[in-house]
Order: sequence, then C-alpha cells, then structure tokens
Amino acid sequence: MDPMQKMWLSLIALLIMGLSVFLVTFARSKTKGVIRMGLSLVAFVMMLVGFITGLASIT
Repeated sequence: MDPMQKMWLSLIALLIMGLSVFLVTFARSKTKGVIRMGLSLVAFVMMLVGFITGLASIT
C-alpha cells in the first residue's frame, strides 16, 4: 500500500471513530430505553470498524 492510500485509510478511520463518539453522546443524552441501547451498539460497532481500519493503515 502506498503512503497516499495509508493517509486516506487513516483519515477514514478517524472520521468513523469521530462519528461513533458523536453517536454515543447523542444516544446517552437524547434517547432512552431500547433506542439508546441500539444506538450505543451501533456506535460500538463503528468504533471497532474504525479501530480495525486504523490498524490496517499502520501495516
């Protein structure tokens, strides 16, 4: 993978993780019950995807 692809991959990873932080903050402050748990689960999965993408950009 060339350096430009690594840069874009790491940028995508940062954006995904940023979106997941925004989503979990929104879920905890504005929602209740099942919707809150669902949004938190989606945010957790997004964080994992961002983490794996970040690892892929390092190697």
